[in-house]
Amino acid sequence: MVHPARWTCLFLLIVAFSATADWRSQLPGAQRLGAGEFTWFGLRLYTAQLWTLGPALDWNQPFALELLYHRSLSKDTLVQASLEEMHRLNAGGIAPQQRLAWTQALEAAFVDVRPGMRITGLYLPGQGCRFYVEGELSREITDPAFARAFFAIWLDPRARDPQLRQRLLGLTGSERGR
Repeated sequence: MVHPARWTCLFLLIVAFSATADWRSQLPGAQRLGAGEFTWFGLRLYTAQLWTLGPALDWNQPFALELLYHRSLSKDTLVQASLEEMHRLNAGGIAPQQRLAWTQALEAAFVDVRPGMRITGLYLPGQGCRFYVEGELSREITDPAFARAFFAIWLDPRARDPQLRQRLLGLTGSERGR
C-alpha cells in the first residue's frame, strides 16, 4: 500500500509538469491551419503560424498562435504594440483598471526577443490563455476577455494586416492546398 504522502507528492509532480509542458502537449492533435509573415516598412519582423484542432478557426475551441521572430524587439515594444491594437479593436472599450491589469499581464508574460526566438500564445476559451517563450510556460492569464482581445490582433476581421489574417486562417490560394 502506498503512503498518502507519496500520492500527494506524485500528484504535485504531475500538476507541476503539466503546467510547464510545451503548448503542444496542451493541444494534442493540433494541425497548422495557416502561416504568414508580418512585415513593417519592408522589414520582416516575424512569421506567424496558427494551430487549430479542426479545419477552421473556432473561438469555442483552444488554438495556438506561434510567432517566430526575425528581428530583435524589446519587451516594452511588444507590450505597447499589443495594447494599442487591443485598444483599437475594442473601440476604446477598455476601462483604465482593465488596461492596467492587461499591461501588467503582458509585461509578466513577454521578454525581449531576438532573431530565432519563438513566443506561442495558447487560447483557452472561457478560461484565458497561456504564453510560452521558447517552449517554456511564461505566464497564464485567467481572463477570457483579455485572451479574446489579444488574439483578435491577428484574427479579427479588422486586424491591421488583413493579408496575414487570411493566410493564418488558410484562406489564401497558396494555403488552401495544404
